[in-house]
Amino acid sequence: MTHLFSLTSAQKVRRKEQVLLMESVSKIRRWVLVEGRSIRSVARATGLSRNTIKKYLKDESPPSYQRQAPPVRHKLCNGFDLRLQELFDQDQKRPRRERRTAQKLYEQLVVEGYTGSYSPVQRFVRDLKRAGAGPGEALIPLHFTAGDALQFDWSEERVVLGGVEQKIKVAHFRLCHSRKPFVVAYPGEVQEMVLDAFVQALSFYGGVPRRVIIDNPKTMVTYVSRSKDRIFHPRFLALMNHYVMEPVACTPAAGWEKGQVENQVQFLRGRLFAPKPAFDDLDALNDWLRLRCEELANRPHPEHQDRTIAELFEDERAELRPLGRAFDGYVEKTVRGRSTCLVQYASNRYSVPSRFAGQHVSLRAYAGRIVLVSGQDVIAEHKRRFTRNVSYFEPWHYVPLLDRKPGALRDGAPFVDWQLPEAMHRIREHYMAGKGGDREFVDLLLLAQDHGIEVVETACELAVQQNTLRLPAIINLINQLVEPVITPLSDAYTYPQLTLRPEADCKRYETLCAAGEVAA
Repeated sequence: MTHLFSLTSAQKVRRKEQVLLMESVSKIRRWVLVEGRSIRSVARATGLSRNTIKKYLKDESPPSYQRQAPPVRHKLCNGFDLRLQELFDQDQKRPRRERRTAQKLYEQLVVEGYTGSYSPVQRFVRDLKRAGAGPGEALIPLHFTAGDALQFDWSEERVVLGGVEQKIKVAHFRLCHSRKPFVVAYPGEVQEMVLDAFVQALSFYGGVPRRVIIDNPKTMVTYVSRSKDRIFHPRFLALMNHYVMEPVACTPAAGWEKGQVENQVQFLRGRLFAPKPAFDDLDALNDWLRLRCEELANRPHPEHQDRTIAELFEDERAELRPLGRAFDGYVEKTVRGRSTCLVQYASNRYSVPSRFAGQHVSLRAYAGRIVLVSGQDVIAEHKRRFTRNVSYFEPWHYVPLLDRKPGALRDGAPFVDWQLPEAMHRIREHYMAGKGGDREFVDLLLLAQDHGIEVVETACELAVQQNTLRLPAIINLINQLVEPVITPLSDAYTYPQLTLRPEADCKRYETLCAAGEVAA
């Protein structure tokens, strides 16, 4: 039933007229059919014609208001209706995720000179969509208390990063009570990115809800039985156990069970990803998405129009459990180092220190980095790459091998684009220009491993300033930096003074010998 407070003024007037008409008809039927009054007397009392009274007596259904003319609404004019139809038809040829919302189409018309309001554009687009839509599906409205549930879903979007258009995956989160959204983009939706997305989302909300409502992807649910029992992925269960959240997987093909986040995907696709946003890299895109989530929280809440989403979120935050220590969201596997000191993960290879060639180490894959571990020690760390069939080197991992193969310094793949400090780079060029220079520079690199790159870099800077680039001179500077310096005593220090003048007396020695205190 339509509530009166949701009607326009004209609709309220028509509703009131209809109620009065129903009361009049009911009174006329009661006078004639119950009290036995004549049609003539009723016509005189009401001022209605006898034919009208006879019609009311024959028809038992309540009278309804018939509109005499269609409502007058503001319309698109000056050809903008044709232009809007053209823009809408163009969008229908695009992928669904790239189609513009009515708001975006309105903004496009404003750029082209449209001076009308948004409402005619919204109605026009709504009618176009209804013309191509089938019958709707009946759903059950859901209710969530504060701090109860968080919904999660993935979407696929297209953006421009570094001037190149590419496909990304966007993790969508939505607190069900306050409706506050959070989104973060990734190159894919593999296990470690699922874990990282949850860590970032809970950090954004500043607390932990009681439940999380999800789909049934393999990264979270490994098996769904015929009785709808779930076996969750062990690593996802570790995340849930860490934050003490209950995972709730939707019924397959029943997206309405997490309809809030499903609607959010469509809403934010039109607001944030149409047209395609352009940024230098994924980090810049995620910074922008985080800001936009905060801005969108300033909209009125759909159920509490007098308050914003941000205001209800502040109330809900008090119902969230404390966040605690962040979950260490990595996926671990055992890998074997190749003879080239490389280990492989996904489609790329990453270097390890040369002493681990041929050995098994643990590889921990995070969303943005690769960490290699042996026992309890971290032996290497690399930025996570999403290229294909590319090797990524840390040149220092190969320096110990140069002691036996100094010639590899010239053509070794790890050293081709090695970005050394400026002073060391200048010394390298100086050494490599002469015969046997590669051996000397390798000795310098080995010293850097013994004493630290900071000490050798400082010594090289001093050598360049003093124009003493020979290796012995640099070694001398390194020793001066490494060896402790004895601080001279200050002038104010008072030395002990002799009170008795010493005298040469050999008889004292003979006395000691006689007493047996001096060995023969």
